[in-house]
Amino acid sequence: MTRSVRTRRPVRVAALGAAALLALSACSSSDDSDSATSGSSASGSAAKISGDITVFAAASLKESFTTLGQEFETAHPGTKVTFSFGGSDSLAASITGGAPADVFASASPKTMKVVTDAQDNADAPATFVRNQLEIATLPGNPDKVASLKDLTNKDVKVVLCDRTVPCGAAAEKALTASRLKFTPVSYEEDVKSALNKVVLKEADAAVVYKTDVKAAGDKVEGVEFPESADAVNDYPIALLKESRNTGTAKAFIALVRSTEGQKVLTAAGFLQP
Repeated sequence: MTRSVRTRRPVRVAALGAAALLALSACSSSDDSDSATSGSSASGSAAKISGDITVFAAASLKESFTTLGQEFETAHPGTKVTFSFGGSDSLAASITGGAPADVFASASPKTMKVVTDAQDNADAPATFVRNQLEIATLPGNPDKVASLKDLTNKDVKVVLCDRTVPCGAAAEKALTASRLKFTPVSYEEDVKSALNKVVLKEADAAVVYKTDVKAAGDKVEGVEFPESADAVNDYPIALLKESRNTGTAKAFIALVRSTEGQKVLTAAGFLQP
């Protein structure tokens, strides 16, 4: 009996050890398989950037964002970026009114706040560039405009952006800093409209952004003024909560904030954030 026990015990232990090893092997194999499947799935999901997005952006971003949109579509076949450019205030009103959009890029934190305050409608915004004012005059500067004070000359027809849009609010701030007042021939709905008045020779000068003067090329001439340093605008960008394609929208925002995106924006005359 004693011999029988002694003889069978090692066999039973060995059998149990073998079973344990097989079980561990099976678990390990299953875990590896699950891990590989999970990794493959996560990798595929992360790499999947496709579909359409709509970007609402300040009018002053038109040239640079159009370029970035084309670059984005080229880098991600199967995507399409549709832009709506305009005054930041009207864009904010459209978004809070229910207009479908995935991304909002504003020319001021104030107009961005209108959106973020409305029913917690957007993710936390991030400043991606800044912009400074400049006086746009007719080519050759025939009125010899050299400062803000020269715009008070009654013979010089001046156009400003409406006070409700960021470029108008910035101009108002610069004028307050310089203690100057004048009555413009018109207030325009956005910076492109203000600049266009000079391009069409319907005005002698306009207070707009440096980026817009640069984009207009030889159609206008730019005049810097020191008071513009007191009215530099921060440009925030945010993913909207109502976005129907958040992955692609986030990828576009990432491009805007990337080194490559910043190169496009600084080349257009924007300042680093």
